[in-house]
Amino acid sequence: MYTVIIPAAGQGKRMGYGHNKVFLEVGGVPVIRRTVAAFQSHEQCGAIYVAAQEDEITQLTELLSDFPKVQGIIAGGSERQYSIDNVLREIEEVAIVMVHDGARPLISHETLNHLYEGALQHQAVIAAVRAKDTIKMIDNGQVVNTPDRSRMWLVQTPQAFAYHVLTAAYQRAAADGYLGTDDASLVERTGLPVHIVESSYDNIKLTTPEDLYFAEAILRKREESDV
Repeated sequence: MYTVIIPAAGQGKRMGYGHNKVFLEVGGVPVIRRTVAAFQSHEQCGAIYVAAQEDEITQLTELLSDFPKVQGIIAGGSERQYSIDNVLREIEEVAIVMVHDGARPLISHETLNHLYEGALQHQAVIAAVRAKDTIKMIDNGQVVNTPDRSRMWLVQTPQAFAYHVLTAAYQRAAADGYLGTDDASLVERTGLPVHIVESSYDNIKLTTPEDLYFAEAILRKREESDV
């Protein structure tokens, strides 16, 4: 079994709506409910914890009250990393811990299965998709390098780790005053290899208003395929 931590304490400034984007609706359902529902219905998920802005804990508690796997909604910090650290200090030890963005509501059970199995085998795995576009390294507005696209991957969440691996990585980051861009970057600093699980391009993160249109289109595609 695994426990999932869902950071949902961001303010979503790039979305431009003036409030937390996890409360926006996709297909008539709040984003955070869709995200939590994916884990509630996944057999290997034993517990769900949400990191929230302190003034939104009551609202989230009410919104998620019908999901029995939600074991706690915990006040987050000023940065995503601090929010996850707050939750790690509260959860019970478990074989695997996943971390998944609250604003990434279209994660599939297929990807979750691969991540869980990968984490049991390798201790550290992340969801990612292959880069489609050519990537350029830029300095002062000029191209300085073109990396080999075949080696470039776009990283998503969930990211899944053995409990002791993730907690040790967070403890080391705190001791060093290191602020990483994702959970895997903290684990990488410990020297443990992080493996890739190929995910789906449908597993988008809702960051800008345009992403809401893409999410609605993905939902329609899924509904049509189920008919």
